[in-house]
Amino acid sequence: MAVSLKDIARRAGVSQATVSNVVNGYRPVGEATRAKVQQAIDELGYTPNLSARHLRRGRTGIIALAIPELNNPYFAELADAAIRTATRRGYTLLLDYTDGDRDKELLVADGFRSQIIDGLILSAVHLDRADIMTRTSETPMVLVGEAIYGAPYDHIVIDNLAASHAAVRHLVALGRRRIAFIGAHIEANRAPSLLRLRGYTEALSAAGLPFDPELTVTTSGFRRGDGAAGMRELLRLPQPPDAVFAFNDLIALGAIRALYEHGLRVPEDVAVIGIDDVEEGRFSIPTLTTISPDKEMIGRLAVEKLLDRVEGRPTNPPTELQPPFRLVIRESAPAA
Repeated sequence: MAVSLKDIARRAGVSQATVSNVVNGYRPVGEATRAKVQQAIDELGYTPNLSARHLRRGRTGIIALAIPELNNPYFAELADAAIRTATRRGYTLLLDYTDGDRDKELLVADGFRSQIIDGLILSAVHLDRADIMTRTSETPMVLVGEAIYGAPYDHIVIDNLAASHAAVRHLVALGRRRIAFIGAHIEANRAPSLLRLRGYTEALSAAGLPFDPELTVTTSGFRRGDGAAGMRELLRLPQPPDAVFAFNDLIALGAIRALYEHGLRVPEDVAVIGIDDVEEGRFSIPTLTTISPDKEMIGRLAVEKLLDRVEGRPTNPPTELQPPFRLVIRESAPAA
């Protein structure tokens, strides 16, 4: 026989309205009362019918996270955090894959799955503010990543300039003077690459080091092979670099592989630092020094902000939120 809210209220010695508030998270409930209700729920084996609850409110209980890459560990870790947060809130998270394709991103942003999702978290690569401003879908949306700024949507993004400054400052503190950047993109307006390159040049200037365009390598992608190819290009210079700041950890790991193939030592000959703090960098040889964004917070904030919009709770106007990052010093660029 199905357990009802009335059964729980009788067992806990509280009103049915109080049980409803606990189960649905409508209003704050005192810890002692919440504990009594939760004990009754556990004893009676009550399981809420989430599908029915969402349907009663005119929702599906499904949200989507659209990402540009499936084989990039950064997005896998971000998705993991988002899925766990959505589950805690009683929602199912659908993973959508755009392959960084502009047409697919436009399709997703403009409500391609609006009949089955209550809201969208979008990590775009090619879209800009103008694309988002012409969006016709009314499905709530939260933006993640660096591609779009100034749109009227909540936006979760790390401070790329500050992160790049921190990486280059660390290399300068190690006494490195020919610091290269791998990961400038062939599309000059790609915001993440542009911001990290700008941070790199600003940090060089602040350290009194000249900007040498030969030390900036343009790549077509942001994977290990792109990093290896970029490093080989740098090693052909009359004066190769003594340090590398990579657009992300995958490029950094590819660069380390190319240095190994050329008989060079990391960090003795060339220090290497990346951004993302993917798990692979903690087990590479050498382990990878990196800028670590708080991916757990990024995923959690994205889901929480989206569900605030979906559920119509009083919220502030759309805002840009910047989760923190930290420099994680490992073997590829150890402390001086």
